[in-house]
Amino acid sequence: MRVTAGAAKGRRLRSAARAGLRPTSARVKDALLGALAARLPGARVLDLFAGTGGIGIEALSRGAREAVFVERDPRTAAVIRENLARAHLSDRATVRRASVLTEVPALARSGMRFDLVVLDPPYGRGLQALTLRLLAASRLLAPGGVAVAEGHWRDDPGEVEGLRRIRAARYGETALWFYEAEDDAA
Repeated sequence: MRVTAGAAKGRRLRSAARAGLRPTSARVKDALLGALAARLPGARVLDLFAGTGGIGIEALSRGAREAVFVERDPRTAAVIRENLARAHLSDRATVRRASVLTEVPALARSGMRFDLVVLDPPYGRGLQALTLRLLAASRLLAPGGVAVAEGHWRDDPGEVEGLRRIRAARYGETALWFYEAEDDAA
């Protein structure tokens, strides 16, 4: 796995050998970040269910100002730290080893806001919709910000109170759903 664009282009990233870990394919990652290219420079990024950190690291490489990675598994969180060091991006990132369901409210209480929130939870558990509802209630999404959920196309989170779906795309069995805060909708 390599960083595909930006300042860290070509840097090799380590993957974690963990049951159930499913890194985002290069095709989906490039489509996601391509759709958000104009929003990345200077953005604050929150990478939930971060896995090995590939999405957040790509965002940093492509000009995001900073990124916060949330990953529950301690070994996988260590891989994110290693990957940030390999890409020379550690100074602009924080890795928080915690459950997303408890960390989203904690980040909100600290007053943090993000321009881009990406979430790629385990498939088939309804975590896309649950996390998007939690995100909407937390007000972590900055004005003009976008939240993007990834999942199996059958995991479609549908409408989420407090958020407005602005786009959906399917890549084989994988789908991306893009949302913005309803307050931002015109």
